[in-house]
Amino acid sequence: MEPIFIVIVIILAVLAVLDLVVGVSNDAINFLNSALGAKVAPHYVILTVASVGIVVGVLTSGGMMEVARNGVFYPASFTFSEIMILFVGMMLSDVILLNTFNALGLPTSTTVSLVFELLGSAVAVAMFRIWNDPVLTAEDIGDFINSGKALVIISGILVSVVIAFAVGGILMYFSRMIFSFRYKRMFSRFGAVWCGISITGILYFAIFKGLKGSGIIPDYVITGISDNIAVALLATWVVASVLLRIAQMLNMNIVRFTILSGTFSLALAFAGNDLVNFIGVPLAGFDSYLLAEASGDTSMTMGALALPARINPWIMFGAGMIMVVTLFFSRDAMRVAQTELNLSAHRDDDRERFSSSVLSRNLVRFAITLNGIYNYAIPGRVQRWINSRFEPLPEGERTQASYDMIRAVVNLTAASVLICIGTSFKLPLSTTYVVFMVAMGSSLADRAWGRDSAVYRITGVLVVIAGWFVTAFAGFFISLVIGIFLMWGGWMALAVVVLICGFVLVRNLFVRNKEIRQQQDIIDEHAGEADALYACTEVVVATMERISLLYNHMLVALFTENRKSLKETMQESERLYRDAKERKYSIMPTIRRLEAQKVETSHFYVQVVDYLDEVTKALLHCTRPAFEHVDNNHRGLTEEQIIDLKMVNDEVENIFRHVNRMLKEKDFSELEDVLVMRDALFDTIAERIKSQIRRIKAGDNISTRGSALYFNILNETKIMMLQSRNLLKAQAYFLEQIADGR
Repeated sequence: MEPIFIVIVIILAVLAVLDLVVGVSNDAINFLNSALGAKVAPHYVILTVASVGIVVGVLTSGGMMEVARNGVFYPASFTFSEIMILFVGMMLSDVILLNTFNALGLPTSTTVSLVFELLGSAVAVAMFRIWNDPVLTAEDIGDFINSGKALVIISGILVSVVIAFAVGGILMYFSRMIFSFRYKRMFSRFGAVWCGISITGILYFAIFKGLKGSGIIPDYVITGISDNIAVALLATWVVASVLLRIAQMLNMNIVRFTILSGTFSLALAFAGNDLVNFIGVPLAGFDSYLLAEASGDTSMTMGALALPARINPWIMFGAGMIMVVTLFFSRDAMRVAQTELNLSAHRDDDRERFSSSVLSRNLVRFAITLNGIYNYAIPGRVQRWINSRFEPLPEGERTQASYDMIRAVVNLTAASVLICIGTSFKLPLSTTYVVFMVAMGSSLADRAWGRDSAVYRITGVLVVIAGWFVTAFAGFFISLVIGIFLMWGGWMALAVVVLICGFVLVRNLFVRNKEIRQQQDIIDEHAGEADALYACTEVVVATMERISLLYNHMLVALFTENRKSLKETMQESERLYRDAKERKYSIMPTIRRLEAQKVETSHFYVQVVDYLDEVTKALLHCTRPAFEHVDNNHRGLTEEQIIDLKMVNDEVENIFRHVNRMLKEKDFSELEDVLVMRDALFDTIAERIKSQIRRIKAGDNISTRGSALYFNILNETKIMMLQSRNLLKAQAYFLEQIADGR
């Protein structure tokens, strides 16, 4: 056996672990979103319930590994060496693709990525064989590839997106009509029956999607339920409703039990059915290695992969443990989850992750037109009654949950039932697609998408849906390129691709960790009153110190035409500006948390946040043009301009030194001194502008673009220092009001 195949087996084992980590990070939202969104239990309880479901799912998984072994290609048409290249190329592509989606915080389908990456890698190997075999032609590629599978998956995407969105919206609309947001009184009457429907759907899902074929439930029981499905569902509904009613009479929270049961069920089905997406290919590669080693022939064909797979239960258990550990510690899992929760949350402030788009704006306008027709056709009394059912709770009665438990139950029930129905009809519905689109449909029906947020939410949904198609095409293309490269370059190509894959993983890890550290200074909207006020003062100090440093670095890099340093400075100033805008969007929740009588404190808090936003904006308007000037290879500043800007920088640095010291020490006794220094700086800036005008009039050899940049920096510096002094004054008043308790 050649050493390269041993190396490939080792690489496949490592990639299996990495794929489990990035795969769980991407798919965790499928079974966590309802419990996390409704905050039905502490975080660790939700993760523990899901973890138990994962362990049960991996130990009962059976029959799904064939997808990786022979789902989209015919293994008998490939030799051992070709199949190993096919598998390692697919796994390298998968880790890169899923890690990229996790870094973007976008949920995608690991099933689609598996199928299309296998398809791309198989096509690459087949093309290379056809190219080098004079007997074969392009028409013979059908002997290698089962192309019909890809078309079925694409059709499944379209079907699942439309159906899941519609069903989620319809069920949520009627559920809210029945219970409204003040659901406790109505729930005490009909909650057991309603949750009974949910439990029935969840059990149906767990049996037919999670435990079917596991061996735990005998086949004759599954067959009996399938043959008498209507009677089985009705009986389950009646029994579940009675038991839940008894539990309700014992003061048990049956809706919380329902949501946690659904979380367990979805996690079980995820582990049982999607595990193949992560370790199916590495296990198939290991089986191929054992077959070739036993025969002693590396040129043998791999038709044996068409036989049923025998999986070591300890391997399954180990995979489950890796998934559980990832679930508890993965930051990417929470990042992906946050995308869906943000798009579906009831929220009054203006923070939205996605911007608007032409399509989303036109869709909202169309919806407004339809609403006008609805208002004209439906009697006013009926409209008022319907609106009363959707009237949200006042601010004082709301929790910090993204949505309430009624919507969480609807999400779980609709997703579970749809996935089971799709499975029974052999439709390739993706768990990710169904869960996400049900959540989006229920959000729309629940009026979480208001006039102020609809365009952003719709754009977010469109971005995620587009990402699903990108998964298919990108997965196919990346694995195709990698497969051809590996077939052509052998072990050297393998080493290059492994290094590239490692670089991408390490780079994304450091980038995400850096983003997390940078975002830690943003005021937490869920912090208490004292924490929010303390965080504001700390943020002001840290931000102003950073601004003074970046301004100095910008000028030094501009003088020396250091493009790399200017780019880093611009990127850092962009981050400061984004964080400042985020704080502006956090004003409303923070003000609400302040005691009602603290009007003066709220007033100065608003001023501080607004001035900080203006200072960061002025800095960005300095650094961005400076970088673009050097990036476009324009002529540098003249010696006179550099001397002028150095003079200005000295005064700016002196002012910042006083400002930062007063902010840090909370001693504003030198406030008037800063005013004097600021006015002196303004005089200096005015003189420098006049000097430049005289040089232009004198006909000196001065670049037009250089002059524009020079004027821009001086004007933005003036704005930055004006707002800095205003910020210092507002901060002094802000701290004074905090001390006085007003």
